Amino acid sequence: MERKIKKAIIPAAGLGTRFLPASIACPKEMLTVVDKPVIQYIVEEAAEAGIEEILIITRSGKETIENHFDPSLELKSVLKAKGKDKELQVVENVGNLANIYFTHQREQLGLAHAIYQGRSFAGDDPFVVLLGDTIIDSPKESSSLMDMIKLYEKTGKSSVLVEYLENIEDVKKYGIVDMAKEEETSGIKYSKANGLVEKPTVEEAPSRYCIACRYVFGPEIFSLIEKTPVGAGGEYQITDSMKFLAEADQLLAYVNKGKKYDIGNKVEFIKANVELALRGEIGDEIREFIKKV
Repeated sequence: MERKIKKAIIPAAGLGTRFLPASIACPKEMLTVVDKPVIQYIVEEAAEAGIEEILIITRSGKETIENHFDPSLELKSVLKAKGKDKELQVVENVGNLANIYFTHQREQLGLAHAIYQGRSFAGDDPFVVLLGDTIIDSPKESSSLMDMIKLYEKTGKSSVLVEYLENIEDVKKYGIVDMAKEEETSGIKYSKANGLVEKPTVEEAPSRYCIACRYVFGPEIFSLIEKTPVGAGGEYQITDSMKFLAEADQLLAYVNKGKKYDIGNKVEFIKANVELALRGEIGDEIREFIKKV
């Protein structure tokens, strides 16, 4: 019997130190890419993949994220009174993307620890994890996340999104996946993940495929996190928890077919704004501006 995935956890409790001073008072997840905060792109991605319930892991000082997905009655009243129906619809759509809940990660103890804060929310259900500072731009009708969900529903195995690193030196920056030969089920291509290495040297790297910030887990991941030792940086790393899945032949790797933007990186943030703006309603104006520059 297939187990449908309708829940998502979005860790968004980081300090955003790479974006200081902008992130002193504004969470990096609320930085705007064209006309929407980063976190909205991620929630939209989840909703488009069929997710109905979302838990966002935040911390004290990030209340603006909660406020964004619960638009004020005052704002809606003003828009309605001024006859700004288009703008009112935009605001109401944000509040209706999914059932969104919030909880705090009171200590910054790593991604595995952040995900563990959602154990009561997930219960005995499988769920997806989308990192709160990374946009994956892929076809809405068949996104990478959609395929990963289908993989779980067909195989019952967890999966991780990966992408190929053109520069071999970049393996030092990421969790790297040891990929087996490619397989296919129900038209979806994937590979068994034989193992994972967190930020290896070039010599130690088992491949050039790095983790790309999207995961699908069964509820057993929580018991695996409980037995995960402290890892790199004195934190609980989800890659270490996933090693248990790989050892049990319960982890698959799916190659991203979209474009990933790490919004925690200033260069990627600018690229995301430019590339997504070029494809939107202001694209022609931006294109002409770039030509002049």
